[in-house]
Amino acid sequence: MYIGYSEDLEERLNSHNSGKVRSTKAYKPYSVVFKEEFENKTEARKRELFLKSGKGREFIKSTLGSV
Repeated sequence: MYIGYSEDLEERLNSHNSGKVRSTKAYKPYSVVFKEEFENKTEARKRELFLKSGKGREFIKSTLGSV
């Protein structure tokens, strides 16, 4: 599972799947299973940090199951 934010989701996904991102290279291919949109980067970053926390991971598991 990968959690992150981007202004261009398609470009970000292509970067991960083409192996350009060293930290995610070994785990490809990636696909989008859930997406949220926000008005600004600050709100998107807050949500990203929440989803990476213990409570956020619990939310993901209860909402999406084991992805």
